[in-house]
Amino acid sequence: MTLSRRTVLAAGAAAPFAAGMAAAQGVGANQARFSLGFAPHEGSFASRGGLIEQIAYAADQGFTAWEDNEARNRPVADQTRMAKALSTRGMTMGVFVASMPKWAQSRPLLGATDGADREAFLADIRSSVEVAKRLNATRMTVVTGFLDRKVPVDIQTARVIDVMRAAGDIIAPHGIAMVMEPLNTRTDHPGVYMQSIAQGYAVARGANSPAVKILADLYHEQIQSGNLIPVLDTCWSEIAYLQFGDNPGRNEPGSGEINYATIVKWLRARRYTGVIGMEHGNSVKGRAGEDRLVAAYRAIDKGAEA
Repeated sequence: MTLSRRTVLAAGAAAPFAAGMAAAQGVGANQARFSLGFAPHEGSFASRGGLIEQIAYAADQGFTAWEDNEARNRPVADQTRMAKALSTRGMTMGVFVASMPKWAQSRPLLGATDGADREAFLADIRSSVEVAKRLNATRMTVVTGFLDRKVPVDIQTARVIDVMRAAGDIIAPHGIAMVMEPLNTRTDHPGVYMQSIAQGYAVARGANSPAVKILADLYHEQIQSGNLIPVLDTCWSEIAYLQFGDNPGRNEPGSGEINYATIVKWLRARRYTGVIGMEHGNSVKGRAGEDRLVAAYRAIDKGAEA
């Protein structure tokens, strides 16, 4: 029987995942720590209680990091409680979104002739510095907005570079870096300006700031461009944060087509010690799905050792 490349890849990914699922049957408190900084988020372990209870449960499963896109909009008291919970459990805070796009309005237009959206963006960055300090976060996500159909793309790129450089000047003195997130246009975000890691690389190099880097979300990149490891390798000098999510479905590793064990092995070879956001859902609802989530990450963590 002739096997397709897709079949071979699927079979290779299935073995470590199945082993991880078997190991998960004994999952309890205080499991061995993961070798990389995989970061769940509120909702990853929804059956375990509220935000603080979910952080505690994640720590017990061996996770060493956490991320929270919505942290900027939480009351200060909740931000402080979260930071304390993470510190108590020895966990690293990952990203929060520093300037949330207005998705329904397809704004901001950071490359527009009118500079109002750029000024509002910079105001968000200024106010996010205190949030980052409160959370002990050194990375915050930014989205570079939407394309302005009235302005040539090259002109928009120049303006995006300018505003990113200005934002970098605001946060660099505080030891914080913005990570720009390229988004796919084929499934989730039609009309966005930044659509690939390679495009992010060009903007980051143009901004030429230690505070302006790329968030490599591999779910988005797989949909838009593929070729994940060569892209990471080429753009690595400007990548300061990663997020995982399988495709199709944007759920845990092993639920789709991406060979995340190989990605993890590559990251270990690169000696990556940063956070890897688990920006995806669970393919199975309830506690069974939560157990499957932990097993999926055990599988790719262990599979990368081979």
